[in-house]
Amino acid sequence: MTDTNTPTCPMHDNIDRRKSAPIAYANNRPDEGVHWVKIPAIARKVLRSKSAVQAGAGADLLNYKSPEQAPVFFLDGEEHAKKRRKTLKFLSPKAVSEKHFTVMRRFTDALLEEFKQEGKGKIEDIGFRLAVEVVGEILGLTESNQEGKIRRIGWVLNASISKARNTLLSRFWLNFRRVFFTGIFFFFDVRPAIKARKANPKDDAISSFIEDGYSNVAIIIECLTYGSAGMLTTREFITMTSWYLFENQPLRERFLAGNEKEQLAILMEILRLEPIAAKLMRRVDEEVEGLSEQPLPAGEKYDIDIRNLNIHEDLVGECPFAIDPDRAQRQNDSGKYFSFGDGPHGCPGSQVALHETRIFLEQLFKIPGIKLDSAPIITWNDMVHGYELREALISCDKLS
Repeated sequence: MTDTNTPTCPMHDNIDRRKSAPIAYANNRPDEGVHWVKIPAIARKVLRSKSAVQAGAGADLLNYKSPEQAPVFFLDGEEHAKKRRKTLKFLSPKAVSEKHFTVMRRFTDALLEEFKQEGKGKIEDIGFRLAVEVVGEILGLTESNQEGKIRRIGWVLNASISKARNTLLSRFWLNFRRVFFTGIFFFFDVRPAIKARKANPKDDAISSFIEDGYSNVAIIIECLTYGSAGMLTTREFITMTSWYLFENQPLRERFLAGNEKEQLAILMEILRLEPIAAKLMRRVDEEVEGLSEQPLPAGEKYDIDIRNLNIHEDLVGECPFAIDPDRAQRQNDSGKYFSFGDGPHGCPGSQVALHETRIFLEQLFKIPGIKLDSAPIITWNDMVHGYELREALISCDKLS
């Protein structure tokens, strides 16, 4: 483990100043009976293994009759690869640059214009609204009232990541809320989109689902899977990266002066230190060597410790706690490290999240008088194995 008390780094005192570090140290740990992976080489072996399957988010409890209609997150092997190839049609770098950039800029302009009219706001609320609109366009959820859609998606996603207390009544109430909010979301947002796409297919995910014969239930599950991955995590990403740029003027100036590649390098360095998901879970149906004197048998479960992997000097080099935008180029690496996972289940929407955040922050920090009035409050969500940031109050010169 890195010695955080020895100032040997030439550009940094090598002290851990990650904003989410205290709450992560208190909450990020392996599940009982699960192997904790903190060594980069072993983590890559587990995540890239053809024998590794999802073991988180209840994946081992689900059994879909038709793999074609199961969310890509819960599939493995050839079924997963086949469905992921379809997903990349909407999430590839080419799709992002040729199609989604326009959507990102349009919604960014609209949301920031509204912010300037008000003169104040919460960065997490603005970021969530942006994420809902961008992912909604990718999915095809474009046939319902904008404000109502954002509110309904917020209800159903927040219910999906809430944790019930250990009582029968609490579990019943949470399940009721999940079903109720999902039903409202389907009735007002998903059903109108399905109806419109059946009449007039477009180049979006719902049109593709209909073409492949998905049921209504399968379509809404896909929408919620995309929602959790593309809306909730992007909200935290936007809030965390903006927090760093607000508080670090040289970094902010470098971000604003940089080209697209340089801006992405800065965002990925912040994400390396502050990954949204703290760990990933896999079950490996083959022996795994390196964690003990003897190979671990097939069928064991592993928790991949993303936070510690992303500061491991074997992976990221010297000065692991420094924000060094040149790090990845120096190491001939993409700069993502483990922040977006790795292997077959690596995040397919990473390009969307990165560019959505990049475009938004570039415009945000050009607003006259922009400032952070109140730093976010950090809490921990055991359901998503990561931090949440709230009450990040920002203001600007109000338009007259």
